Amino acid sequence: MGRNKEFDVAEALDRAMRVFWQQGYAATSMSDLVAATGVARAGLYATFGGKHELYLKALDAYATARDPGIVARLAGPGAALPAVFALIRDYAAVDEARAGCFVVNSAIERLPADTEAALTVEASWSALEAALTSAFSRARAGGELTGEADPAALARLVLVLLQGLRVVGKGRPGSGRAPDAAAQAIALISALAQP
Repeated sequence: MGRNKEFDVAEALDRAMRVFWQQGYAATSMSDLVAATGVARAGLYATFGGKHELYLKALDAYATARDPGIVARLAGPGAALPAVFALIRDYAAVDEARAGCFVVNSAIERLPADTEAALTVEASWSALEAALTSAFSRARAGGELTGEADPAALARLVLVLLQGLRVVGKGRPGSGRAPDAAAQAIALISALAQP
């Protein structure tokens, strides 16, 4: 009969995720993970596998927790453009203590060499792009945007902007780069609005 785990697996994964998110993969040691989770090294290996497997599970947990909320926010009732603009402004605010986005951090640090991390990163970006495309399609169908507006192209523009905002947000606070870029993107999209 197997021995029951003496720790909360979800809580340990969340704590490991926060360490990887803050420090990155390369700068995180198994000793760091043991200290953060309070789980012995043998327990981490037995439950999650090695450091790389734990990293992948942490990255997936982050994306699984974050992505549906963003998708639901963009698919909510009412006009679509205000929801897109609010999302852009929120990304520019960088409330996450300059930790950035774990998906973006992973893309910067681990891609293209880590093909397994790349799958999670691509899935996260694809989900966001699809939600943005849907929102812009709704905006065009609802008369918020002109008929010439290309929902897929606008979605890619905003996807790249949002990821860039997370990268720039890790830099010097108060530089004004992120809010200025967000305001310009909103102005450009607003120029495609129906008169």
